[in-house]
Amino acid sequence: MLWTIIFYLVVGAIVGLLGKFVAPGDKDNIPLWLTILCGIGGMVLGGVIYSAFGGDGSRGLDWTQGLVAIITAAVLVVIASTVTGRNSGSRTRV
Repeated sequence: MLWTIIFYLVVGAIVGLLGKFVAPGDKDNIPLWLTILCGIGGMVLGGVIYSAFGGDGSRGLDWTQGLVAIITAAVLVVIASTVTGRNSGSRTRV
């Protein structure tokens, strides 16, 4: 159980950073801790989405599931940036 938690923290941080990298435009202006949470959420939610669409979780490293996790993390990064109001790209003052 402890190794699973450590795995999700480490890989979640990496997936969160990858999600932050692929997020469009200036939507990636969120703190590191929120990026890691988005990565962990992307892994968990991406796994659920992958399984819901018939993914069987092949032995070893499953690249399709990893790609779904990265895309899900990128979406979560965009949502977190929008909710926290820290995206600086599209706002203009009148």
